[in-house]
Amino acid sequence: MKKARNISLTLGPALNRTQELAQRLSAEIRSGRLLPGSRLPTEQELSVATGVSRTVVREAVAALRADGLVITRQGLGAFVASDVQRWPFRIDPNELKSGADVLQILELRMSLEIEASSLSAERRTSEDLVQIKAALDAIETEIESGGNAVDADFKFHLTIFRSSRNRYFPQFLEFLGNFIIPRQVLNVERESEKQRSQYLHRIQAEHVAIYDAIAAQNPTAARKAARRHLSNSLHRYQEIAARAAEAASL
Repeated sequence: MKKARNISLTLGPALNRTQELAQRLSAEIRSGRLLPGSRLPTEQELSVATGVSRTVVREAVAALRADGLVITRQGLGAFVASDVQRWPFRIDPNELKSGADVLQILELRMSLEIEASSLSAERRTSEDLVQIKAALDAIETEIESGGNAVDADFKFHLTIFRSSRNRYFPQFLEFLGNFIIPRQVLNVERESEKQRSQYLHRIQAEHVAIYDAIAAQNPTAARKAARRHLSNSLHRYQEIAARAAEAASL
């Protein structure tokens, strides 16, 4: 049986001890300090080393097991998975600590959504178009009522991804969730009501252009409209992040 190398599991003052312990153990596994096939310290050993209860340890190990990083063997304990190099891609909301982090998610989104919009224009059905239009109208309704339309915005893009007829597109978008909408995370509360309304209506006009291209079944126009929308979004939120950073430094 392989033995684990010496590792450091000292926890900081985080509120969610289960999550913090899981993250710390995950880092030890990914770095190779806990080797594939090696046994994790026992619940009692981890509890003593970290100062948390055995329940917290058990929940942290369960989270690692759900991520495919460890396996448990009845009566023997928990072991680092042998194929740990294939641990699943994920985005931890607690790691999105700055505007720059959020904007990197937007860049990731660009690489997918431009192609998804093109495929939607090629493959969408009449029913798909009805769903996309309903989502577009829901955004408009929420903007007019003074909302930020984050959920409606996400649903609009999700309906487009679904109409691409590639099941992995909507699966990945649902995995990202509202991370794809930067205003969900970036602080735009300093904007006036007029400014908020103006930029939401600009975004909506870009949504309409994407919809029109998909309705016309024009993949080239859909790709261009999606690129324009996402490039503009990137620039908008770069400006928002820069203003927020400047305000924070005052």
